Amino acid sequence: MRYDRRLLLLLALPGSVLALLVWGLVRLVWMSLTPKGAFGFGNYALFFARADYLAMLWRTIVVAGSTAIISLLLAYPTAYFISRMRRGRDLLLLMIILPWLVSLIVRTYGWIVLLGNRGIINGVLIASGLAETPTRMIFNTFGVMVGMVHVFCPFMIIAILTSFLHLDRSMEEASMSLGAGPFKTFARVILPLTMPGVTSGTLLVFLLATGAVVTPLMLGGVRDALIGSQIYREVIDAFDLPKAATLAVLLSVFALLFVVPLQQIERRVARHMNTTR
Repeated sequence: MRYDRRLLLLLALPGSVLALLVWGLVRLVWMSLTPKGAFGFGNYALFFARADYLAMLWRTIVVAGSTAIISLLLAYPTAYFISRMRRGRDLLLLMIILPWLVSLIVRTYGWIVLLGNRGIINGVLIASGLAETPTRMIFNTFGVMVGMVHVFCPFMIIAILTSFLHLDRSMEEASMSLGAGPFKTFARVILPLTMPGVTSGTLLVFLLATGAVVTPLMLGGVRDALIGSQIYREVIDAFDLPKAATLAVLLSVFALLFVVPLQQIERRVARHMNTTR
């Protein structure tokens, strides 16, 4: 049987892309291990010897985890409300997706206008007498988290909404008919069945938040730098590619340490759902 060369090239394209990604990761690790042309762990030793770098890594993990948790708390009831709507669902989905059509820099600058010392929120607080001086809400960790929740929360909503839309409503009706109240039905039926969307959305938001660059640069302070923004500075300002590669490798490794437990939870939930069907 003869195959068209174009078909063979099309089938080889996914493998080529995967090989390119693997090569990029290998190159990244090798660059971090050869800062001056000689193999060594000098960059890694320097990282763990500096308290400010360790604090930056911990801050990155905490901010990313907090962003994922806050996004989950906001996204779950939102997805639940949208899934129960019979009319206007498409309009709400459009409102959630609409910010993606606006530049990330423009959206982040909008938070500067809102949260700045002379911004709208501080102006309202001072005019109403709730505050005498402007409250610092940007160029710190709080501002970074506000901006990142705004950017990444739609991803969480879409992930959870997908699980809600695939939820069989007859199982809720069966639970209610057997005497379970709304709270017990939610805890025993709705929440377990939507856990795949919760775990996938949490993983997605956490990984995106660990590597965020634009929002921490615009809304964060120098003392509240994250690993992603520090990598940007090492590449653009210092042009220290080996050091930036070291930070990228370490960030990937520590993010993976938090991702694996979430994946285990997702597998256990999926296994439990398959055994109860």
